[in-house]
Amino acid sequence: MDTRSKGLLHIRPEIPNALVYDTMSSDEHFQNATLRPVIKLQRELLVEAFRNYANKHKGVFYTLNTEKKQHYIENAIQKDIKFRNSLKGMIIGQFTVEEYREYIQNSSALNKRMMNTVIETIKDCLQLLEVEVEYSI
Repeated sequence: MDTRSKGLLHIRPEIPNALVYDTMSSDEHFQNATLRPVIKLQRELLVEAFRNYANKHKGVFYTLNTEKKQHYIENAIQKDIKFRNSLKGMIIGQFTVEEYREYIQNSSALNKRMMNTVIETIKDCLQLLEVEVEYSI
């Protein structure tokens, strides 16, 4: 295993309830062994990317109630292809070469799992998104 792969695997958080069994489908195995740890690692970046997305879309998100905020998150990630691809890149960039090779074998189904997990992750961080953050350069 090369240095990059070792480094990537070393920095990933462990997720005790992300169990991996021999009887799992290959997609479920990839989700628990790779996607969930990478998404957990990238959580703060994913939340910040969503905050930037909300700010660039006139801050409408911050005026919504909790239920509508959750729907907004789902809609943004499912419908805005450019934003969705940006999020995918943040995750795929943390794959080892071996994981990437496995990912491309069934990328369509794995993308669905990936984005569903990202949606739930951002929804779980809704409190972090309560206050609009303005950045000045």
